[in-house]
Amino acid sequence: MPTPNYLDLVRLNDQGMVVLGAGQGIGKEVCHALAQAGARLLCVDRDEELARQIAHDIDGIAFVADVTQRNDMGRLIAAAEDTFGKEFRGLVDIVGVAHIGPLESFDDATWNDQMDIVLRHAFLALQIGGASLKRLGGGALTFVGSISGLQSVPGQVIYGAAKAALHHLVRCAAHEFGPSGVRVNAVAPSFVRTPRLEARLDEAFWTRLETTIPMRRVGQPSDVAAAVLFLQSELARYVTANVLTLDGGTSAVAALIPP
Repeated sequence: MPTPNYLDLVRLNDQGMVVLGAGQGIGKEVCHALAQAGARLLCVDRDEELARQIAHDIDGIAFVADVTQRNDMGRLIAAAEDTFGKEFRGLVDIVGVAHIGPLESFDDATWNDQMDIVLRHAFLALQIGGASLKRLGGGALTFVGSISGLQSVPGQVIYGAAKAALHHLVRCAAHEFGPSGVRVNAVAPSFVRTPRLEARLDEAFWTRLETTIPMRRVGQPSDVAAAVLFLQSELARYVTANVLTLDGGTSAVAALIPP
């Protein structure tokens, strides 16, 4: 078998991609990464202004939707098919917000909201978007999970449970979609300096956090975007059912008392 041109494998020339949660933070950087690789993008956000801004920046198409709602997800995937036709090749789902607090602080409404904002849109993206990619001949879906779905993080018991379910949903869907040429993967970042987290956490927190990370730096949205680009490209053509940890090595370190 001839040696491939590996740089060609990372290019997404004219492939149609949908990015859910495109307006800021990780979603914004993912849009830039995919666009730089040549993809055409449908930039989806609940906030119309944010959707329009990122679409303008990367010459994409803005789309406003609440992707936790079945009708909106159906409308969105139909728009992707109409816009990209047979070149609709992928979807990236960044949507997710953590409700922080001890287990006993959660009521039924907060539990339901946490599950919706982590799981429901992923289920709909796989059921509706995955089926579309299957009909069109294959593609890739990448979801943003969390280190909280792999390890216990203080205050994130409910969020972590939802992310763990997301990770397993990804693995099982990859098994189901594999024969049709649709790959399904996730990335599991630790703390990333997104606008939402920077508004919630002070600089002292980030400084302390860096001392616990083997690489001695906190993750940036661009770190996640680079991994997503790999998973959406043909460089990852034999990668499916994977949850890629992005934490600078943190999860490999045992929580022991220093000598």
